[in-house]
Amino acid sequence: MNSFLLLFIGLPVLEIFLFIKVGSKVGALNTIILILLTAIIGIYYAKVQGIKTLKSGIKNLYQNKMPAYEIISGASIAIAALLLIVPGFLTDFLGFLLLIPFTRKILFGITFKNKKDNLKNQDNTIDAEVVDKKDEL
Repeated sequence: MNSFLLLFIGLPVLEIFLFIKVGSKVGALNTIILILLTAIIGIYYAKVQGIKTLKSGIKNLYQNKMPAYEIISGASIAIAALLLIVPGFLTDFLGFLLLIPFTRKILFGITFKNKKDNLKNQDNTIDAEVVDKKDEL
């Protein structure tokens, strides 16, 4: 099955399940307030982290350094903000994981370690055959 389709169907089902479970424990009104509160806090924190990342990127540019970490970090903050806007406890949890610089570095390390390992395992040898056109005439 297509992973996007599975995510498209599975994520709302999981969020609804979590809404029901949390709502049965703390009440419906408290669940709605909790969702709104996490969205407001998350968006504010995403704004603060985004500005901090932007300043760090500009500082690196002034020092003639490539702001690679800041570019990736800015993209992850944008994704985190999107996850925090979407109502749900799982998406809020994932959004907050992407917003916290410590966990963001851990996630980047895991992701890029896997990419580096894949690049090291690739064979960069190109098989070729030299054909001399003079011999064909």
